[in-house]
Amino acid sequence: MEKILFGIACSLLSLQGIAQEHNTSANYAKPSDPLAQQNLEEWRDLKFGLFMHWGTYSQWGIVESWSLCPEDEGWTQRRGPFSHSYFDYVKAYENLQTQFNPTDFNPDKWAAAAKEAGMKYVVFTTKHHDGFAMFDTKQNDYKITDPKSPFSKHPKSNVTKEIFNSFRKDEFKIGAYFSKPDWHTEYYWWPYFPPKDRNVNYDPEKYPDRWEKFKDFTYKQIAELMTDYGKVDILWLDGGWVRPLATVDTTVEWQRGIKTEQDINMPRIASMARQKQPGIIIVDRTVPGEFENYVTPEQSIPNEPLDVPWESCMTMGNSFSYVPNDVYKPARQIVHNLIKIVSRGGNYLLNIAPGPKGDWDQAAYDRLQKIGKWIKVNGEGIYGSHSIAPYSFDNIFLTQNKEENTVYAFILHTENDSILPNTITLPLKQGGKLERISIPGISTKIRWKIQDKSIQIQIPNNLRALHDENYATMIKVEYVYL
Repeated sequence: MEKILFGIACSLLSLQGIAQEHNTSANYAKPSDPLAQQNLEEWRDLKFGLFMHWGTYSQWGIVESWSLCPEDEGWTQRRGPFSHSYFDYVKAYENLQTQFNPTDFNPDKWAAAAKEAGMKYVVFTTKHHDGFAMFDTKQNDYKITDPKSPFSKHPKSNVTKEIFNSFRKDEFKIGAYFSKPDWHTEYYWWPYFPPKDRNVNYDPEKYPDRWEKFKDFTYKQIAELMTDYGKVDILWLDGGWVRPLATVDTTVEWQRGIKTEQDINMPRIASMARQKQPGIIIVDRTVPGEFENYVTPEQSIPNEPLDVPWESCMTMGNSFSYVPNDVYKPARQIVHNLIKIVSRGGNYLLNIAPGPKGDWDQAAYDRLQKIGKWIKVNGEGIYGSHSIAPYSFDNIFLTQNKEENTVYAFILHTENDSILPNTITLPLKQGGKLERISIPGISTKIRWKIQDKSIQIQIPNNLRALHDENYATMIKVEYVYL
């Protein structure tokens, strides 16, 4: 087992929006399965993925699931005509099943836009904490394909299958997000007791039969996703409070609230998943050990590279779920986030939330189109890249290719920048002979000289002007090793 000692909460480039803390685990265990190792290395090369939070909560345009949680936090606040009474609110929320009818649903459109933007994998919320299944589960009727759901009559009502098929056709790796806690099933929140917080509302050791039913319920739902939905590359498990009590890290504030044993038998789940989906990556978020194949800082970017596989999941708007009139990040900021994450050796999972009618806001398509134009020219320094010290300085971020004979320097531009400096200084990589410097998409020869273990690069005057969509200039520095 490799040890990693880092404080993600103390070492961030950015922290955006209101979200609960999702720490990364203090221990990392590389998956022992050779096929999973291979899949993980392939995934690390992809760099840029699409996340989608979508469920009945989009009907009200509220936070995903969390308004059902009886905790007094910023992201759990209830609003609207039913908010005066918790139980009235829950009843109204669960009744959204009878109203949710996303007739504009067209996953081919999403896949095309994501592919155009340079995204390479997708992670979709098949079931969030509220327990509403966006797939045709056979374990209960709280699902989009049940006759109570108006969309059940639509030929594409099994939206998870449709999304996976559409993105798979465009050669994306497929990720199934699945919430381990389920606040709808009586096996997790038993109606005999009111829920007290996000955790199971009874003592599993006092009522072991009920907990066994929850474990079987969870196992069977995941088995359905592993069996009936084609090739699945990533099983992304959220809800890290459902875990063995022995794994709780009391230095993490939210984990201090876990007081009971909530072991769902991950070895059994993982064995089944890998039997049905050989080589699948398993992400048991925040639970250290063999079933957290990569770590997932949320809404944040580490200042330093992590020595384990990792992915920052961040929102395009301010919310993971659909919110009317959400404010979407400019394409420039998204490109800068991608560069920063990749320079630290990570992947960027960018969330776009579909609305109640089944489509994204037009602003999301606009952002993806602009990102795609930039990445078509500069993607060579993004995909399959590795981090290289000093990683960044000033407004310049570095990556290198796998062969370690080419360094890419990304100069980040603000919207107020109109011109490149006439001289750019980069560190000289030791051990190789500097052979060539170029700017992708530009045929003009770039002049340079070596001085004091640095490279002085002269930018021709005709290349210095910046246009509005030049979010970052990439300089390619090639070496020869004799």
